[in-house]
Amino acid sequence: MTSVAAMPRSTDRAYRLLEDDEPGAVEEVHGHGTSAFLIAVDHASARIPRRLANLGLPASELQRHIAWDIGALAVARRVASALGATLVSQNYSRLVIDCNRNPQVASSIPVMSEYTPIPGNADLSSEQVAARRSEVFQPYHRRIRELIDERTQAGRPTILVAQHSMTRVFKGVAREMHAAILYNRDRRFARWVLQHLRRDPTLQIADNQPYFVSDETDYTIPQHGEARGLLHVEIEVRQDLVADEAGQAQWAQRIAQALRDAERSLAGAS
Repeated sequence: MTSVAAMPRSTDRAYRLLEDDEPGAVEEVHGHGTSAFLIAVDHASARIPRRLANLGLPASELQRHIAWDIGALAVARRVASALGATLVSQNYSRLVIDCNRNPQVASSIPVMSEYTPIPGNADLSSEQVAARRSEVFQPYHRRIRELIDERTQAGRPTILVAQHSMTRVFKGVAREMHAAILYNRDRRFARWVLQHLRRDPTLQIADNQPYFVSDETDYTIPQHGEARGLLHVEIEVRQDLVADEAGQAQWAQRIAQALRDAERSLAGAS
């Protein structure tokens, strides 16, 4: 890790979510990386602001997938290091506010995650909702926009990579794929990443399964990738495969190589 940037917090309301000694919403690594790749980890952390008292959940629930994408940040850090890429990650749990959801969507602050009720998200006041948006959601996406703007002004290309992880079983349904490549309207870059990951015959790499990117369920790719015409891809890796350092290192190496090869393939095809 070469640098960490803490983003300022809003102070323009009586109600504040984050206390002065708590981390800002954004962590940034390799902010001046020379690579075209900009990696975003929307669900990097299980941290809950102290003011929210763990949202009424036992600590064990906050170590589950409902709170964060297990292994995603560790993989992304290794990929960023290998590529010399800039990495931006969110410092607070998606249970506080989901940074890959439009804040106008009801599931942005979930009252239920899989089968688990989230007591601390019920019956929030408009002021409480506004604080989560202004202190957690907005600083994260503002920093992504700023980085893309800086690159654009400098004439530098940007390839946006959203790194996620998924559970082995969700609501009783097993997922046999090891990883998945996701996209919405624009498959230009995603198809090459998919092709290169599928070169390993021992891996099952899904194409837009078990999820796909949409305006209703996603924010980072639609807003920062599609809306700005940037090359992009969302990558999901199964959490049981990246739960330890060995798995994280193995998948980071695979992903970094697939991203390098996809960048070359796309350049060669144009």
